[in-house]
Amino acid sequence: MLSIINGRVVDPSQGLDKVCNIRIEDGKIYSLGCQPDSQDDVYDAAGKIVIPGLIDMHVHLREPGLEEDETIETGTRAAVNGGFTSIACCPNTSPPIDSQAIVEFIQQQAARSRNCNVYVICCISKNREGKELAELGQLFKAGAVACSDDGSPVEDAELTRRALEYCLMFDKPLLSHPEVTSLTKGGVMHEGMASLLLGLRGMPVAAEDVMVAQDITLAEITGGKLHVMHVSTEGAVSEIRRAKLRGIKVTAEVTPHHLMLTDDYLKSFNPNFKMNPPLRSKNHVEACIEGLKDNTIDVIASDHAPHAIEKKMREIDQAPFGVIGMETVLPVVITTLIKTNILTWSSLIEKLTINPAKILNIPKGTLRIGEDADITVIDPDLKWKIAVTDFKSKSKNSPFIGMELTGKSVAVFISGRRAV
Repeated sequence: MLSIINGRVVDPSQGLDKVCNIRIEDGKIYSLGCQPDSQDDVYDAAGKIVIPGLIDMHVHLREPGLEEDETIETGTRAAVNGGFTSIACCPNTSPPIDSQAIVEFIQQQAARSRNCNVYVICCISKNREGKELAELGQLFKAGAVACSDDGSPVEDAELTRRALEYCLMFDKPLLSHPEVTSLTKGGVMHEGMASLLLGLRGMPVAAEDVMVAQDITLAEITGGKLHVMHVSTEGAVSEIRRAKLRGIKVTAEVTPHHLMLTDDYLKSFNPNFKMNPPLRSKNHVEACIEGLKDNTIDVIASDHAPHAIEKKMREIDQAPFGVIGMETVLPVVITTLIKTNILTWSSLIEKLTINPAKILNIPKGTLRIGEDADITVIDPDLKWKIAVTDFKSKSKNSPFIGMELTGKSVAVFISGRRAV
C-alpha cells in the first residue's frame, strides 16, 4: 500500500477540502483520513495540495504523421511533467483519426509509453475535410470518447447537425472549433488596434461569435451535446451563457494563454505568441475570466499544439499557429487565478478534473474510494522561471518562456504508480 500523508486534499467531486491522508491499494483509492500502516510506502505532502489527477481534454499529439513536432511518447511525458494523468488527443494527425485502425494505433502507442492515460477524439468528417461524415459509430465503438475536426471548423451546418444527431445516439459530445474561415483567411492576429499599428492582417471576433451562435442553435434543435473549444471572445462567452440559461446542452473551455496574455504581446513579432484563436484584447480576456467565475466556462484546457523549431521560428506571417501548453497550465492558472483571488482552489481544480471527466464521460477526476488512484500533488508557492530546459515536449514553442510564475506539480501518481 501507499499512503500520501499531511497534504491538503482538494476534491471538488466530493466537496472535499481538508488536510487528510490518502491510502492506495491495488491502484485504487482505499481510504481517506486513515493513518498509514507501518508497512506502507509513504509520501509526505505537508504544505502541498493533493488533488485528483489533472485532465487535459484538448491536446495535439501529432502522431501519426507529424512526429517531427511531437510523438505520443514525448507528448504523454510532457503531460505527466505538467501534472496531467489523463489527456484527450485531437484528430488533426496525418492521416487524421477517421478510422478504427488509427484509434487503435494511438491506444497501443499510449499503452506502450506507460506515461499517462490517453483518450482519443476522432474526426467529425472523413479526412477532416468537412464534406462527409466519418464513420462515427465505428469510431466510438473503437473507443473514441468524442468527435471534432479541431484545427479546422466544420462550416457546413447540415453536416454539424447530422453529427450532433449521431453523437446523441452514442451519448458523446461534439467538440467544435468555432471559426468562420472566410473571415479569418490570411489573418495573423486579433483584429484590433494592435494589428492596425503593427500592419498585420487581423482575425475579427465575429469569426468566432458567428460560429458559436450557429453551433448552439444546432445543438438546441438536435438536443446534442456541444462543447465549444478554446473560447476567446466576449461575444462567445455571452452566447454560451445565454444558451445555458435556456437549458441547451453546451459546455465550453478556455486556454491558459487566453486568460493571461493579450494581443499586445505580438508587438515583439515573436511567433510563439501566434495562435488560433489569436490572443485577444484586454476586454475579451476579462470576459473569459468572468466566464470562469460564473461557470459559463466549464473547463481549462491547454490546446497543446507543438511545432518543430524550424517550422515555428519563421517570419510571423509564415509561422504556423499554435503553442505548447501542458507543462505550463498549472503555473499560469495559479498565478493568474489563485494568487489574484479570482477563483478558489476548489473552483479551479473542478475545471481541471471532474468537469472534463463528465464532459468526456470517463471514470476519472475524483478521489472517491474505489476509483483509480490518479493523483497530482502541487506546490502552490513554488516560484520558477520558465525555461526551455524545463520542457519534456519535443517542441519548445511556449509563449511563457522567461516568465516567472508560481505553482508547480511536484508528484504524479497514476493508478497508484509514481510517474513523477
